[in-house]
Amino acid sequence: MQMQKEVHLTGRDLTDMVQLRPEDVGKYAIVPGPKDRLEVLLKKLENPVKNFSFMEYSMYTGTFQGIKITAMNGGRFSTDTSITTEVMCNAKIQNIIRIGTCGAMDENIKIGDLVVVDKVLRGDGVTPYYVDKNFQTLADKKISDTLYEVAKGMGLAVHRGTAWTTDALLRETRELIEAKRKEGAIAVDMVSSTLLTIAQTYNIKAGSILAVSDNVITGEMGFMNPMYYMAESNLINIALETAKKLEGK
Repeated sequence: MQMQKEVHLTGRDLTDMVQLRPEDVGKYAIVPGPKDRLEVLLKKLENPVKNFSFMEYSMYTGTFQGIKITAMNGGRFSTDTSITTEVMCNAKIQNIIRIGTCGAMDENIKIGDLVVVDKVLRGDGVTPYYVDKNFQTLADKKISDTLYEVAKGMGLAVHRGTAWTTDALLRETRELIEAKRKEGAIAVDMVSSTLLTIAQTYNIKAGSILAVSDNVITGEMGFMNPMYYMAESNLINIALETAKKLEGK
């Protein structure tokens, strides 16, 4: 007996499973990785209503200054990000903003700085199942421009450019890092490739802004640095203000 379906479980199937409809969600989604960052974001929204909880992922929709916004902990890695991004895309959320963390790949980028991702070098294990090797993974320019402008307007240190996404956190070797730097990467993360690629395949606008937690060139670790925690907090405000600006308010 052959497999009966073309694809065993699709993003549409998952979206139906959690009973999520386009009218239940906002025009904008703000997507941190972990739950604790989602909880901080929810405090900024008015009357957030839970859309669903599935495994360790939860989605809520509320308003921010009259704008309907969906918030979800989208995952820390490419595999879980693919699941949550599929759900958001199948719910037809029009604009997705990822707020996450990264390692700097430039000695001049400091702990607590921000990086707006324009383009991604894909090193994850998910996207080869979606696109061929010549596919260019790009963030939506208007979202990226607005994220950058808002961060600059808040007086924050913000950079923009190419990020490299990897699944192998503990194998960021000198050889690999230098090769990706030659290809233009200024930061490394574990999510942007998957989120942006899947969004592109659905023609959904998406962007990614990252707080720098460490520097892989200098070897500096900033996971306990107050500047890093401040940057994480700033990401939420930047994303909300970006949605507001994109809405013309």
